[in-house]
Amino acid sequence: MAPAGANRYAVTVHSAGAKTVHQVAIPPRLLEDLALGPGDETRLVYASFEFLLEREPPSSILRSFDLDVIGRYFPEYTETMRRRMASGAP
Repeated sequence: MAPAGANRYAVTVHSAGAKTVHQVAIPPRLLEDLALGPGDETRLVYASFEFLLEREPPSSILRSFDLDVIGRYFPEYTETMRRRMASGAP
């Protein structure tokens, strides 16, 4: 994972000999909804991909998206992120 601009990250996932690359953005309102502050962005991206990979293969993850879109596909996303981020998950 590498920063790719303000609140934007490039994420590379290696799985089963394949590689996928994803561009993600963190909308400021998502940080507010999760009561996160500066410095939590990297942890949130990591936890979000961990969440996605628990539910689908890397090839099914959108190539470019805002993190708040995850909740449209998986309604439990926001609450799961609240718990994970509060627990100090990476």
